[in-house]
Amino acid sequence: MRRPLTLVDVLLVLALFSCSSWIVRGSSLCKQTSLGETRPHSVSITEFGAVGDGVTLNTKAFQNAIFYINSFEDKGGAKLFVPAGRWLTGSFDLISHVTLWLDQDAIILGSTNSDDWPVVDPLPSYGRGRELPGGRHKSLIYGHNLTDVIITGDNGTIDGQGSIWWGWFSNRTLNYTRPHLVELMNSTGVIISNLTFVNSPFWTIHPVYCSQVNIQNVTILAPFDSPNTDGIDPDSSDNVCIEDCYISTGDDLISIKSGWDEYGISYALPSTNIIIHRLIGESNSSAGIAIGSEMSGGVSEIHAENLQFFNSHTGIRMKTSPGRGGYMRNIYVSNMTLTDVTFAIRFTGLYGEHPDEFYDPDAVPIVERITFKDVKGEKIKHAGLLEGIKGDNFVKICLSNVTLNVSSRFPWNCSYVQGYSDLVFPETCEALKERIYPEHSSDCYQLPSYLSSLSNQQRVYRWLSW
Repeated sequence: MRRPLTLVDVLLVLALFSCSSWIVRGSSLCKQTSLGETRPHSVSITEFGAVGDGVTLNTKAFQNAIFYINSFEDKGGAKLFVPAGRWLTGSFDLISHVTLWLDQDAIILGSTNSDDWPVVDPLPSYGRGRELPGGRHKSLIYGHNLTDVIITGDNGTIDGQGSIWWGWFSNRTLNYTRPHLVELMNSTGVIISNLTFVNSPFWTIHPVYCSQVNIQNVTILAPFDSPNTDGIDPDSSDNVCIEDCYISTGDDLISIKSGWDEYGISYALPSTNIIIHRLIGESNSSAGIAIGSEMSGGVSEIHAENLQFFNSHTGIRMKTSPGRGGYMRNIYVSNMTLTDVTFAIRFTGLYGEHPDEFYDPDAVPIVERITFKDVKGEKIKHAGLLEGIKGDNFVKICLSNVTLNVSSRFPWNCSYVQGYSDLVFPETCEALKERIYPEHSSDCYQLPSYLSSLSNQQRVYRWLSW
């Protein structure tokens, strides 16, 4: 029962409002869902004959467990418990209203036999496998047309044992595109939390054509030299929230996508309303956050705050090309700290490869209204390499309160971009020197007011409801 407010309570509420910076750092911008609420039914993988010795293949056990749990779908669903042990498996499918829960010392191991990762059709927004024509290997944990799916635990581990795939890729002996660790397609109401993901064969977590996805408190690890081991890739998805994650991989920590050239243009499903909050990580060959290069369905309303990237090639990177079409607009990055980074900000308008010869080279992207605010960096080589497309300028690029300790004699290199800036050190390139305030503030994309106040409201509401 909620207790009545006292004068002390009121004073404390006022104090909370006056300390908004502390509230923002400690609160969640994601829709909160209680993982403590248990499913009405629960089974252990051991009940289906699984053996956690790291040698026995348990694919059938996982498949049979999910088949059994399906009988509870209309009764609130069920939890599949994976206890301590090393559980070797090939690909298996999840269902709606299921919780996959890993114990603290549980490790799900991906099989090193490619036959245990079936080949499935290419994504319609890509038209082919991302690496090779034709199909692609199914992810280790897969789901399609699902609702209410939770993948979580007590910081258990999902290990793709990707090194064998990286070798096949380097030796060009693969016939199909490599698999992800987790891929959910056309699904709604997804939570992935409190787990460690290591050594994915390809991109690690791939929500594609999804809505209402929360990814919170996950660790994603892969060696720096592992090819294309992106951390989290929201793809043609909306209402995605990524919070409190640590990622260290061989490619982009987060890469936001929406389809590839004519296939993405035709499929026309954008990535939009994506929040990234309190992300820490490193990638010495790629970016902390990338958008593209496959962005032909459009990317918009991206809000990334409280970021810390170190020992990395790039802080934020936008990647596109003639032939992509689509758009990247209304992107807001704030409170970013960089240490030992080659490029703080990088735009690349000529980012190469295409799925086939049928793309339209005249389909140029729209890139506009991108704001960087409250950015600081130490041991930065280049402040910015901002390269648009000739005849298709990237416009309304805004920099506010950006301070970078840069070693290069030429900190900014800009071409085919236009925008505004205030309080930027070192001094920005000529194309961005015009002041934001007061005359151009409306041209710059600002964080929507409902987001900037949301964390305050949530924290105070929860406190008053105690």
